[in-house]
Amino acid sequence: MTKEEALNEQKELLAKLSDPEFFLRTEEFKIASKRLAELNDFLSLINKKEALEKDLLAAEEILNKEKDPELIALALEEKEKLQNKIAKLEEEIKEQEKKKTKELATKGVILEIRAGTGGEEAALFARDLLEMYLKYCLKQNWPVKILDRHDTDLGGLKEAILEILADEAYENLRYEAGVHRVQRVPVTEKSGRLHTSTATVAILPKIEATSIEIKPDDLEETFFRSSGPGGQNVQKVETAVRLKHKPTGLVVTCQSERYQRQNREKALEILRLKLYEREQEKIGGEITSKRREQIGKAMRSEKIRTYNFVQDRVTDHRLNKSFHQIGNILAGDLDEILNELKTTLKKE
Repeated sequence: MTKEEALNEQKELLAKLSDPEFFLRTEEFKIASKRLAELNDFLSLINKKEALEKDLLAAEEILNKEKDPELIALALEEKEKLQNKIAKLEEEIKEQEKKKTKELATKGVILEIRAGTGGEEAALFARDLLEMYLKYCLKQNWPVKILDRHDTDLGGLKEAILEILADEAYENLRYEAGVHRVQRVPVTEKSGRLHTSTATVAILPKIEATSIEIKPDDLEETFFRSSGPGGQNVQKVETAVRLKHKPTGLVVTCQSERYQRQNREKALEILRLKLYEREQEKIGGEITSKRREQIGKAMRSEKIRTYNFVQDRVTDHRLNKSFHQIGNILAGDLDEILNELKTTLKKE
């Protein structure tokens, strides 16, 4: 990074941080403040180095003009000291350049999958996406847990919420948010007619949402028995938790843990993230706005990606590119697509 680049970024951050609305975005404000401190340290080191370089030039001028052996000896000693100080500063500058606060200080993601347009076929596709992401996480050696899951009677998936605890999960999966479309002939379709269905994916970064206060009086709590695939109860005690935030109408459930208290804590965390996301949207948070624009109303025309089984291809419409071997992709081989998305969309 050059001094000019650092000064430009510093100027942009100062403008952001002076905006009263940006101040309300607690987490983003905290990250921007930290990045500004990094830039200030970097520029301070650059200024010190430039001052020492001026002193070094002065010492070299003395050496070029001076005839007195004593003064020459002093100038040589001063030159060596200055060169050592400059070399040390250059190392510190290199270390400081490596410091780069991430766009979001994430500790993983909450990934949501919901069946969209297309009835039971959409639910079956949502299940395929769930399995795809679970297999991808397994290949990456990422800890993943299903916090909540609602299946249909025919084996499809209404919705699921995953918790992925990996620092790089958000960076890798952030561009998966949106409407995913499938085109295939359902097993139940006797005429061989091609069906088009959708499912939505949402990616919520697991950031600190401590600034979101939830008042006990605003919560409506329901406890019920955890259920497995098909809806059958798998526990005799009511460990699963459903929380409704009365002021906003948001509802979250969690049944992944063995104990009611743990499920309640997880449900509260998801609720805080959703309230944080809603607050970001209200004040114009760019990340949430983009996510909402991508997901839309889960209509077929709003797709970001199409999985065409008949042609054995997966087309990402943002890249305007198709990838083949759809079976491998649904088995979790997503690296090629995700890497291209990161490279291409980051530039926009």
